[in-house]
Amino acid sequence: IYIKIANSVPRVVLGSVFIIALGLGMASKVALAVVMVFFVVFANAFQGVREADRSMIANAQILGASPFQITTSVIIPSAMSWILASLHVSFGFALVGAVVGEFLGAKQGMGLLISTAIILAVMALVVEFIITRFEDYVVKWRPAPFNEQGT
Repeated sequence: IYIKIANSVPRVVLGSVFIIALGLGMASKVALAVVMVFFVVFANAFQGVREADRSMIANAQILGASPFQITTSVIIPSAMSWILASLHVSFGFALVGAVVGEFLGAKQGMGLLISTAIILAVMALVVEFIITRFEDYVVKWRPAPFNEQGT
């Protein structure tokens, strides 16, 4: 319930709180980006753990697996698709958090902010490509997406 309460607080308010608590430096911007990313990743990881196949967990228990082995061999791999899917969205939120933090406590002008936005866009494309490749590597077992053949 505490996660839901914390998630309901508007991020702009948290940005202002972080600037007051941590100052105008990098720490407040990083804190805002972390908070924006945390809730997306947490919600997806939580759902991924809840979606773990109960019959696989029961089979692992029957075979004598310890709780640690069940977690590392069944639950985490099952949740990995959810977690990796959240990384695509959460990276964009991290960039938004950094930009909002810069707007709230900027030390430089708008020209620098615009040039930074271009760099962030390029960086977002590169990181999205890396996350996709990492996801393909980690979840090799997942079937390829269905591609409809044109006639």
